[in-house]
Amino acid sequence: MTTPVRELDLRHVWHPYTQHFHAPAPGVVTRAEGAYLYDDGGRRIFDAISSWWVTLHGHAHPVIAAAVSRQARTLEQVIFAGFTHEPAVRLAAALAGLLPPGLTRVFFSDDGSTAVEVALKMALQFWTGRGERRPLIAALEHAYHGDTFGAMAASARGLFTEPFAGQLFEVARLPDPSADGAATLAELDRLLDTRGAELAAVIVEPLLLGAGGMRVWDASVLRAIRERTAAAGVLLIADEVLTGFGRTGPHFACARAAVVPDIICLSKGLTGGFLPLGATVTREEVFAAFLSSDRRRTFFHGHSYTANPLACAAALASLSLLDDASARAREGVECAHRTGLARLAGQPRVKCCRVLGTMAAFEIDGEQGYLNPIGPELSAYALKEGVLLRPLGNVVYLLPPYCSTADDLEHAYDVIEQFLEASG
Repeated sequence: MTTPVRELDLRHVWHPYTQHFHAPAPGVVTRAEGAYLYDDGGRRIFDAISSWWVTLHGHAHPVIAAAVSRQARTLEQVIFAGFTHEPAVRLAAALAGLLPPGLTRVFFSDDGSTAVEVALKMALQFWTGRGERRPLIAALEHAYHGDTFGAMAASARGLFTEPFAGQLFEVARLPDPSADGAATLAELDRLLDTRGAELAAVIVEPLLLGAGGMRVWDASVLRAIRERTAAAGVLLIADEVLTGFGRTGPHFACARAAVVPDIICLSKGLTGGFLPLGATVTREEVFAAFLSSDRRRTFFHGHSYTANPLACAAALASLSLLDDASARAREGVECAHRTGLARLAGQPRVKCCRVLGTMAAFEIDGEQGYLNPIGPELSAYALKEGVLLRPLGNVVYLLPPYCSTADDLEHAYDVIEQFLEASG
């Protein structure tokens, strides 16, 4: 007799961001389609967070599935050092055509965290290759850039990074631009005046600080950061792992602010949610700094599955779906968010409602922080009602696939409203 999946899971699997001491047994998902997951009991669950922000066009999208299937019958994997292949080359060219102008050189990796690691190493070695020692990175308060060590160092110090505090490199911290953009710029000015010669790069999540609380900040501040870094000759890294591929409205948040960074980090929605893939894209000037007859100036970084052909095929298919119909769908999601939040705004415990493209968020009044129990309570309640939510403590957000309908989102907001009334 086959051992049930849930029993095997409890016996062998260690889940991410999970305290197994008291966590409930995980749900078993057997299939997915469109904006919905289906569990082993046949129950339908609206994926209101795009399964950790990765699913763009909907689960099991036939165009992407067919592309992966075709590629799997031809070339599933090849070492990317010394070899290339058509899906990777075509994807690199497609990204260069879609991104803000000047971002033309693509380095592939595995996920968002590795895309950031690549960017940080690229920025630091760029200056070394030019004969300058610039060891300092600047990043925003409340930033989140990933869970590997370089990405953790650039992220805000706190609950997620505390056990590793002694191993993280120094980062100059700029105030949260969602709270006070003027303070962010004033501190950047001070940093450039006092330590500008040490500063290799400034890294930001453009317009939306994601895991740090879905904090929305102004495009004018991003433009001012770009102006200051460009004038000082400091690299600007845009972490668009979350915001890329239409999440904030246009294809990239940087485009919404009319900003061109020196390096941009991409992942999550890159393959439409089908397969892990990261990309770090930079300008030719940065790439050229690594060209030398001296092999010691090589960028010594790579991953076993760099530019995996299956993932690249999925990404190409996903990009083909970012058409006018997708833009209209994203507008529809944003409209549904505004309608839903307008309803919730009347709840006495709801505050700080905000919308940015396909992302909507608000806060439940009370203790701030990731460990606020209101998050797991809402998550459990919503799941019973057929909606997947994963609040960041007291910050509740929705970031659904673009195929989500107004009815899908209305139901999600109904469930949240019912929870607030029942728990108030």
